[in-house]
Amino acid sequence: MEIKKTNSYLIIFALWMLVFSASSQIMIIAPILPEIGETLGTPKELLGNLVTVYAIMVGIFAIIMGPFSDKIGRRKILMLGTGSMAFFLFCHAFVTNFTTFLIVRAMAGMAGGVLSGSAVAYVGDYFPYEKRGWANGWIMSGIAVGQILGIPIGTFLAENFGFKSPFILFAGIMALTFILIFLKVPQPPVELHTDKLTISSSLRKYLDLLKRNDVRSVSLCYLLMFLSLSVFIIYLPTWLEETFGISLTTIGYLFAVGGIANVVAGPSSGWISDKIGRKNMIITSCIGLSILMYFTTTLVTGISMAFFLFPAVMVLIAMRISPFQALSSELVKSNNRGTLMSLLVAIGQVGYGLGGTVAGPLYTLTGYTSNTYFGAAAILLTAVVVWKFVPEPELVKKPLIDSSLIDT
Repeated sequence: MEIKKTNSYLIIFALWMLVFSASSQIMIIAPILPEIGETLGTPKELLGNLVTVYAIMVGIFAIIMGPFSDKIGRRKILMLGTGSMAFFLFCHAFVTNFTTFLIVRAMAGMAGGVLSGSAVAYVGDYFPYEKRGWANGWIMSGIAVGQILGIPIGTFLAENFGFKSPFILFAGIMALTFILIFLKVPQPPVELHTDKLTISSSLRKYLDLLKRNDVRSVSLCYLLMFLSLSVFIIYLPTWLEETFGISLTTIGYLFAVGGIANVVAGPSSGWISDKIGRKNMIITSCIGLSILMYFTTTLVTGISMAFFLFPAVMVLIAMRISPFQALSSELVKSNNRGTLMSLLVAIGQVGYGLGGTVAGPLYTLTGYTSNTYFGAAAILLTAVVVWKFVPEPELVKKPLIDSSLIDT
């Protein structure tokens, strides 16, 4: 398929803006959690539920929209997701208490579920195979830029203009994204599903996948990875502020430095995993991350040490992401890859949501040390599951997908 360079660059920019604003509005919650709690008068143990409700809604709607996007087309999904996300982010301006904040985060989570995986799916539809790595590389850089620029800007706004202001900023960016997609992003000329889409047929595809041992093992890993990350990350800024008196702006800089470390480590991790194997890279990352989490409260004796430890954590996370995505995507053929990735996104969000629920009581009852121990245990268990139950792609000898998983 021939693609026009001008259109390609505009499409990549539109999808980059989508990824930037969508990821930034998620990441901003953790660093401004102390400001939210103080402004709304909310106990610390409840604040993690803001993460939980968003993650649960993302998981539910990711499952729903996986098969649905194959029927109505990626462009409509992108417009529906960006338009609804812009609207619900703007609704953050009208938050008056913790309950209304939970409601708007749930609504934003619905939009997040619609958008989940949409950018990657669009690239697969529109760009020829030899251009997809280039396109995805640019688009996904929006996540790192969100951490490097979006979070520091967001924390500055929250500290000076209130916790609602970052969400309004990202709502504006998402609204511009919707306009750009409406004007410049076409529906790719791919075949859409014409069969009737039912709840039972969609659920059957997911259930058939979960009958496989390798898929169940990878799903458990996604649950544990996101669980450990949320338990560790959500209350880290709160602990730093309460223990060392660190301002929101400084915490924003901390996340920016972590983002830079992520950018530096991310591209090389895929290349290294090609040399030493996906499993070896994932296991090494998980063990290293477990050690750092366990000793966090011992090692961090001041803000300077936080600026060493947090980037190291982000490097280890970056080392795991690319190899795990590559390994997971090879478990099935392309005709069922979208369904599998939707399933893994949903399960990961469930893990992240559970972590948000657990993190608050742990922090309140026994202090941040218990968060770090819990996170360390969960990510170490991930390494064990990968070692024992997850195959390297080249070792998968059985048929990659049952014929029952393919729509006829």
